[in-house]
Amino acid sequence: MRKFALVLIFAFALSGRLLAGAPFLTDDPVPVDYQHWEFYLSATGDRTSNSDTISGPTFELNYGVAPETHLHLAVPIANVSAAGHAWTSGLGDAEFGIKYRFLQETDTRPQIGVFPAVELPTGSASRGLGNGRAWFRLPAWLQKSYGPWTSFGGGGVALNSAPGQRSYGFGGWEVQRDLGPHFTLGAELFRQGADTDADRGFTAANIGGSLNFTQNTSLLFSTGRSFAGDHHTLWYLALYTTWSDKK
Repeated sequence: MRKFALVLIFAFALSGRLLAGAPFLTDDPVPVDYQHWEFYLSATGDRTSNSDTISGPTFELNYGVAPETHLHLAVPIANVSAAGHAWTSGLGDAEFGIKYRFLQETDTRPQIGVFPAVELPTGSASRGLGNGRAWFRLPAWLQKSYGPWTSFGGGGVALNSAPGQRSYGFGGWEVQRDLGPHFTLGAELFRQGADTDADRGFTAANIGGSLNFTQNTSLLFSTGRSFAGDHHTLWYLALYTTWSDKK
């Protein structure tokens, strides 16, 4: 029973961070362009003092369904292991969201958007691969750019009523710089409140960026760890591509 409880706790802890501005935990307000697609093939890792969790491969698809609006779907394979025990793997909870930018950036103001999302209970809660109930994230994000520099951040609340889970607040801020046409490097600070009855929340620092092979294809990466609250060592790796319906 203790092993099962640990698996549940850390599977939920990672699923709570699926929604982020790849490759960071902090998101941005920028939607996919109208009639454009984005596809990510990614993996996300989280090592704590009691478990290892890998969400991946995760298949994420975004589509610009209207001006300033895109639809988002992510379907992960969840892999969890309490310390000293075998891995449990299978379909995790799918995520569906809508990103909407309601204020455009100008020389003097940032762009602002919202990105509500629901985590659907498609993973097996009995195996520690899912939440068992749908839960929701309600964030707002803003962004401002200055030449090669871009900074974005914000936060919101997660609403989770599943047994053993808690609603919590989260927020972060990221700064990045384009180092030429093929490489971008950035860093973030991110804070999340306690999302289960057994943890304290955490504050983490991450560094990451993108290696742009072409205008439409990139390798995204980040790594970091918490420095306050619960211990987390985090990483993210993804292959990204985008294309358009327009002729």
